[in-house]
Amino acid sequence: MSTPTALRTHRVHPAWWVAAVTFLALIGAAAFRSVPGVLIDPLHEEFGWSLSTISAAVAVNLALYGLTAPFAAALMERFGIRRVVVSALLVTALGSGLTVFMTASWQLLLCWGVLVGLGTGSMAMSLVATVTGRWFVARRGLVSGILTAAGATGQLVFLPLVAQVNAHLGWRPAALGTAAAALAVVPFVAWLLRDRPRDLGVTPYGGTAADDVDPVRGNPGRTALRGLTEAVRTKAFWLLAGGFMICGASTNGLVQPHFIPAAHDHGMPATTAAGLLALVGVFDVVGTVFSGWLTDRVDPRLLLLAYYGLRGMSLFLLPQLFGTDIQASMLAFIVFYGLDWVATVPPTLALCRQYFGARAPVVFGWVFASHQIGAALAAFGAGVVREATGSYDAAWYGAAALCVLAAGLSISVRRRPADPATALPVTPTPAAAVEAHG
Repeated sequence: MSTPTALRTHRVHPAWWVAAVTFLALIGAAAFRSVPGVLIDPLHEEFGWSLSTISAAVAVNLALYGLTAPFAAALMERFGIRRVVVSALLVTALGSGLTVFMTASWQLLLCWGVLVGLGTGSMAMSLVATVTGRWFVARRGLVSGILTAAGATGQLVFLPLVAQVNAHLGWRPAALGTAAAALAVVPFVAWLLRDRPRDLGVTPYGGTAADDVDPVRGNPGRTALRGLTEAVRTKAFWLLAGGFMICGASTNGLVQPHFIPAAHDHGMPATTAAGLLALVGVFDVVGTVFSGWLTDRVDPRLLLLAYYGLRGMSLFLLPQLFGTDIQASMLAFIVFYGLDWVATVPPTLALCRQYFGARAPVVFGWVFASHQIGAALAAFGAGVVREATGSYDAAWYGAAALCVLAAGLSISVRRRPADPATALPVTPTPAAAVEAHG
């Protein structure tokens, strides 16, 4: 009973510590996801920038947040998770901190859009996919749900705080506070985050040494692009990417940046609306973790059908729920939307693993890129709709219709490829198999 294997069975597996510090890093990055919705009106009032201009910066941020993901997954494969995450946190803090010196709208585009977009994108779903793929064989669905919920937890922690700081001290201290949050996480990542189980002399949780594949030493850009060129040949990729694009449009692109301004249009104080949006984060934690648990047990396609269909119904009802104060009907919407917010991630990631095997982190990075392209289009489009019509109603109804479409796309994905030739090859050659992992 003194062997290393026996000892490992009597203590917490290191995979759980890696998951914990990853959760912490994602919380730190999530601070920046709470900023745009709170600061749109203050920036508009101070600088006179139009909502379309500010929404364009948010759109660039959201697009880069997604487009960075597959390349970040490849960089993690080549240089290690720890180096990439530390660099990403520093870039994110720099982008947020520089906003306090802004005098022109192009600087907002550079800081909020480019720097924060690149930094947070390098720690987004690609990090979740890489950590769960490398460190876990058992409980992957549950862990992916927990890590995905980190974004909701960060929103829960930071959104009311950012709103209060903005209300009492202004938007500049709020921006500096989020930069400080990212910097505070860096020491923990540098200390505790490890790249692979072999670095600590263990095997992946619930797996064997064969599940800990050798790292890729090739060009990260080529690895990311190869994953895309092979994935686009499959129908499953287009169905998953299409559904996830609508997911992004109806959450990060529409509700997150525009819910507070829309509520303010109906006379609700911004701090009250920010509290409601933070409450979404409370229930998102529950919904996403539960979705991960369900993904280990239920057909992921059926979960996505339910998530998207119910989301569409709730968005269709939302315009009638706004008012000057909080009603029970609005609270019901907030609870449901929170449970559904990113519950789509665990089943989508599970379907990526079923179809694309060891290449799943990079391919999921591209699927997530479509999520953020949808978010960017919705963030900009909703701002244009508000300026053109004086109301967000058309944006809510349009998103509701798209969610119904996403439900149809999701149920159209075959659970498993009927013909091996239709699946993305995982191990065409030993060298390719090694390069694919990550």
